[in-house]
Amino acid sequence: MRQKDKSPVYSRDVMELVTVAVEYCAFLEQTEGKARMDFVDTMMKLLPLLYLKAVLLPKYEILDNGYFPEDFVTEENYNIVRANINIIMGEKDDYLDVFMEDMKYSESPILTTISENLADIYQELKNFVMAYKNATDEELMMNALAEIKEEFQFSWGQKLVNVQRALHEVRYSEEEDY
Repeated sequence: MRQKDKSPVYSRDVMELVTVAVEYCAFLEQTEGKARMDFVDTMMKLLPLLYLKAVLLPKYEILDNGYFPEDFVTEENYNIVRANINIIMGEKDDYLDVFMEDMKYSESPILTTISENLADIYQELKNFVMAYKNATDEELMMNALAEIKEEFQFSWGQKLVNVQRALHEVRYSEEEDY
């Protein structure tokens, strides 16, 4: 058996997450000028796949080797993705969220946006796929895997299900427009 076949960084579940993450990032990088319902339909297909692929990953331990993935998404990249989504979503961008950390200190839902949540997920996934693509060894890939799984558990996984609920509302509240 080859070394690649034994390594968890090349397992089927990992490669499938990488594939869907690349597709998600590429789609968000090419959103300019897309129609809202086309955008929403694509997101309603990609988001559940991302969630499933992330859930299927086992928990990985960060290796104590000093290798940590660097951030590839700049503030400018993030703002371009967020702004393009905001333009597409228009008045449907805002939604009330009850599953935010700040909600613990508030008696009313907190206003958030589809564009910000999708851009936050984009940032996590883009940094992950770029770290994976540019990794010089499997230890860096393992740390990228451990980090994306941990961030899924504590951050972007919740954002994903929250924004999917908001997108579902947009999709089916405008069904007569189809």
